[in-house]
Amino acid sequence: MLQNKSLSFLMISRVANTLAIQMLTVAVGWQIYSLTQSAFYLGLVGLVQFLPMIVLTLVVGHVADRYDRKLIISISQSVEALAVFLLAFGCYHGWINKESILIIIFLIGIANSFQGPPMQALLPNIVSEEIFPRAAALVASAFQFAVIIGPGLGGILYSLGPGVVYSITGSLMFLSSMLILFVSTRKEQVKTEPKSLKTLFAGISFIKSKPVILGAISLDLFAVLFGGATALLPIYASKILFIGSFGLGVLRSAPAVGALLMSAFLARNPLKKNVGRTMFMAVILFGIATVIFSLSKSFIISILALILLGASDVISVVIRSTFVQMETPDNMRGRVSSVNMLFIGTSNQLGEFESGLTASWFGTVPAVLIGGIGTIVVAFLWMRLFPDLLHIDKLEARK
Repeated sequence: MLQNKSLSFLMISRVANTLAIQMLTVAVGWQIYSLTQSAFYLGLVGLVQFLPMIVLTLVVGHVADRYDRKLIISISQSVEALAVFLLAFGCYHGWINKESILIIIFLIGIANSFQGPPMQALLPNIVSEEIFPRAAALVASAFQFAVIIGPGLGGILYSLGPGVVYSITGSLMFLSSMLILFVSTRKEQVKTEPKSLKTLFAGISFIKSKPVILGAISLDLFAVLFGGATALLPIYASKILFIGSFGLGVLRSAPAVGALLMSAFLARNPLKKNVGRTMFMAVILFGIATVIFSLSKSFIISILALILLGASDVISVVIRSTFVQMETPDNMRGRVSSVNMLFIGTSNQLGEFESGLTASWFGTVPAVLIGGIGTIVVAFLWMRLFPDLLHIDKLEARK
């Protein structure tokens, strides 16, 4: 598969951009907690990234299905790079504060909203349907490799100052925006749909007509919404485990270690049967790992719990993303992916806000514990609500 130059360029671009995002996440989380000492403000970082996504979802999906997906990604990443350079400029000139950080992160959230759907829809136009599951796992491996390296690198560089982290992050984002233009795609010949409210809402209509797809993406929504502990990692690093900014980077990297090992395994050994049941078991394991992490006061046990969390998460991600892309016709992938990204953004960014808000009410440890238990409950409930999803046997397009 690596002989496919377009796939190679896509993977390198994803690695560069993911490294940048992970470094940015560590730097922003540590800096805003240092400025505020507030779990609520950590949650606000997630909220300001989520708001543009919920407002722009339908427009972004429509754009991704009508225009050059590579160009959309490149422009979005270039805008992100400029916003991050603005953070660096503020740090070097001493005017950065919690309000300016949140405003700039909001601008990054707008740009990222346009990047996600075309990025999700790009891979099926690069590789054949026969090797798509393996290619998806391979791209996930490259992604997780960057997620492992990025937080630790961000934590180390933060010791030189947040401006250093932001400068390197912006450069990586700009590099990624250039590399994506070298990807060659095949475009399926489809009839161009006229612009209308019907085509704008077509992604939602399509998902509603496919209960199995609705079940798959909503499972991720509610499971991760309740189980998101990552927003509170700065508090665990600072007040519970006492490991500093570099330790925060290690905690951020730990889930990706598990995810990389599992995605590399799946690339060599793709799932062949009982994929629905496997996905649900992975979500339950994600919840169990979250519970273990919430109660741990040992750095080693916390790391092992996060590794288990990452490994279980990537199983459900690979199954869900492969299944959704294979079930969706190419001319609909942008709009369906935009709705899917809204669900993912809700679970991640809004989940961070939920975690920060819950922690400010009940405390950090109870908030993460409640979230882990909630994830397990959601998995069992979705088994009852979407039995067809539970009984999916193979990852293949159904006729």
